[in-house]
Amino acid sequence: MTSAAGPAGPTLLVADDDPAVRSLVDGVAAPLGFTLSQATGRSALQSLSQIKPDAAIVDVFDMDGAAVLRQIHASDPHCPVILTTKSASVDEAIAAIRDGALDYLTKPLQVERLREVLVTVRKQVERRETFLRLDADVAKQFEFYGMVGRGPVMQELFDAIRRVAPHLRTVLVTGETGTGKELVAKALHRLGPRKDKRLLTVNCSAVVETLFESELFGHMRGAFTGATENKLGLFEHANGGTVFLDEIGELPPALQAKLLRTVEYGEVQRVGALETRQTDVCVIAATNRDLMSESAGGRFRSDLYYRLAILELHLVPLRDRREDIPYLTAVFIRECAERLKRSIVGLSPAAERLLQLAPWPGNVRQLRHVIERACLMSDGRMLTEREVAATLAAAAGPAKAPQKPAREAKPEPNRLSTAQREQIERVLQQVRGNKTAAAQQLGVSRRSLYRWLERLDIPS
Repeated sequence: MTSAAGPAGPTLLVADDDPAVRSLVDGVAAPLGFTLSQATGRSALQSLSQIKPDAAIVDVFDMDGAAVLRQIHASDPHCPVILTTKSASVDEAIAAIRDGALDYLTKPLQVERLREVLVTVRKQVERRETFLRLDADVAKQFEFYGMVGRGPVMQELFDAIRRVAPHLRTVLVTGETGTGKELVAKALHRLGPRKDKRLLTVNCSAVVETLFESELFGHMRGAFTGATENKLGLFEHANGGTVFLDEIGELPPALQAKLLRTVEYGEVQRVGALETRQTDVCVIAATNRDLMSESAGGRFRSDLYYRLAILELHLVPLRDRREDIPYLTAVFIRECAERLKRSIVGLSPAAERLLQLAPWPGNVRQLRHVIERACLMSDGRMLTEREVAATLAAAAGPAKAPQKPAREAKPEPNRLSTAQREQIERVLQQVRGNKTAAAQQLGVSRRSLYRWLERLDIPS
């Protein structure tokens, strides 16, 4: 049974067999903005497979409260859990706090004490969500024409794009599928002198070979059956602008010579025409193949390769820049939440670890799809390990076994928001290093504060 007051707020799981207790908690929690999920003691552990609580109140008399606490924290170590019991000793309370409980309440529950604890819980949840939103804001600062990267590899690529875009005539963009080659092409066009002209994209692997020449270079009326009128090709249509030839390695060999002449001299010859026409375009080609090897094997014209590769920009696979995964994830979650009109603000640490360890054969495109599917599956405010694992398994396919990356890259120790760091350091300075006072001012428990100090590598 679930009750809610007003817009959906953070989910509070109440695991207790006593309906009077559940009703009391509901009456106190609802005005504070919580959405209540209720479960009896016997079903609490099973409920956790469907409920992703932001906080929980668990009765230890009706069930193994420690087991529920462990299961909640296995998915989300930062979820505040309050344990309740009909009789409690100081030793039991200390043990509960040591095991990770935020607080320990004795029944019958006192309304004012319960409200006091739930206000603390609400502030802690809000503070955590603020940190996650700050991460998304910081991630946006490292976005470059749709690409996101804080690490040195991507920053060097962004700098190279800025430097060369104003002077381009031809460029070859290389990288595995899903790394963002088309985004590089768009950035080059928008930063160049042709930004006000057309950018036309041609997928060289998706056009019927017999019609490809006509698509690229145009044709004259009567040149072949069905050619009832003269037609401009893409190069003429994009005159003054940019043509992006995606998957250039799939271009039929017969067309490579004509493309070379167009790139070299700006000449196009329509199918069925005797004369050539002049066109002025910037040509950006992209491929996931090794064109040098293809040229050596006679599968790609070497003269065309060398003409295109006067300047080559390479996109490294996601597995080799794992320091960017948290930033990409933060941007994708925010975009999905806004599009789906959901209140999703981040993902659990366990889910984050899964993303860091995944092999990512589909690179950034696969990461985006995983986040989108996880957001569709989620009905909570945080993406959990279960949802991310399910989407990763679906992306891998039924016949593929989970793979670990050849080299596990360590996450960047300070990859969380610099705004978070500055906020915590400022508060610590104001209270002269007093951790209890700092935690109260930040609206979190001392335990949570120490976790943030550790994650942000702030000396404690």
